[in-house]
Amino acid sequence: MGERSRQLFQEAARYFPGGVNSPVRAFGAVGGEPFFVAHALGSRLTDADGRTYIDYVGSWGPMILGHAHPRVVAAIQAAAEAGTSYGAPTELETRQARLIQVAFPSLERMRFVSSGTEACMSVVRVARGFTGRAAIVKFEGGYHGHADSLLVKAGSGAMTFGVPDSLGVPEAIARATLTLPFNDLEAVRAVFAARGREIAAVITEPVAGNMGVVPPRPGFLEGLREITRAHGALLIFDEVITGFRVAQGGAQQRYGIVPDMTCLGKIVGGGLPVGVYGGRAEIMEQVAPLGGIYQAGTLSGNPVAMAAGIATLETLQAPGTYQVLEAISARLAEGLAAAAARARLATQINRVGSMLTGFFTATPVTNYATAKTADAARYGAFFRAMLERGVSLAPSQFEAAFLSLAHTTDDVDATIVAAREALASR
Repeated sequence: MGERSRQLFQEAARYFPGGVNSPVRAFGAVGGEPFFVAHALGSRLTDADGRTYIDYVGSWGPMILGHAHPRVVAAIQAAAEAGTSYGAPTELETRQARLIQVAFPSLERMRFVSSGTEACMSVVRVARGFTGRAAIVKFEGGYHGHADSLLVKAGSGAMTFGVPDSLGVPEAIARATLTLPFNDLEAVRAVFAARGREIAAVITEPVAGNMGVVPPRPGFLEGLREITRAHGALLIFDEVITGFRVAQGGAQQRYGIVPDMTCLGKIVGGGLPVGVYGGRAEIMEQVAPLGGIYQAGTLSGNPVAMAAGIATLETLQAPGTYQVLEAISARLAEGLAAAAARARLATQINRVGSMLTGFFTATPVTNYATAKTADAARYGAFFRAMLERGVSLAPSQFEAAFLSLAHTTDDVDATIVAAREALASR
């Protein structure tokens, strides 16, 4: 870390727990202290000391067009000049909803909120209110934001720091969350056989992204659809990461599964604070003001975020967009696998679309338990070596790398060269 970033980190520690506003930013899992970002453009970040990095964090996924895309910046500027928040309806909300529904027909009705956490928290309340049941099934390592009901055996930062359950979550709430191994249909069948009448919904990332990238096994999502339908429970896809990333219509398009409800995140706001939840009309019509399930938000449908989201989603509609993302992501995954093989290191490269994770383990990674076999200390050394070579990866073994339309073949090839050097220097 450069001197200016060090000074900024020390100053930040006077105001924020650990000097950061989100735990994984502290670099505790990879060693050292974080660099502070000064600005970003396209595929690059520049830190407070003037060092530039090829960025594969992408604000944890939503920067699919790259940083400061001209069309998005122009939309934000124009919207801000008309006012930043009204607490009243705007046409922008409807325009954005129309774009979302074209890609996600399963969202017959939807609500905008201000984060993925808020979307997942809300969708669980709606599932409970609609079904009249209390229990929720989630999967180990699946992170659905930091709402109490869902912060049980969670991934993302909680997994990184080895704290699968948070202090402050009441035991009674935790008991209503049933946690099973990802990709294990027999476990799902067993819990429904025992407690099916109590279960309101199954919530899952259709492609896990918060224990590192873990694809669904063939038949797993189909099995969830069959089991939930048979028991009168709802199937919720948390597509906060995968929505508009693994395909224009997210994982539900890629795998051909229609959930009852879906959560989307900041990608639909061009990286600004936005979340979306929605699903079948008969379910969503139970939400106030039509029904008795309450949810509200002053900043929901914020005009600046809507404008940024419209610009993003319209840009993603260009022909060939996802073929480009697929090709450049495959190029990176193949190059990283070759670099690891050259260094004689056991590594699993899991990729779905433009999100991928390289796990330092000889064990195929299919769930939380196998993800935990990865050598986090080796990843930390690799992370630091890559940072020295101008490549910014996620500061945790258990997160994804994200590519954008701004990444070029030169960026990817430079990253592969850096990986060869970093792995050779271990």
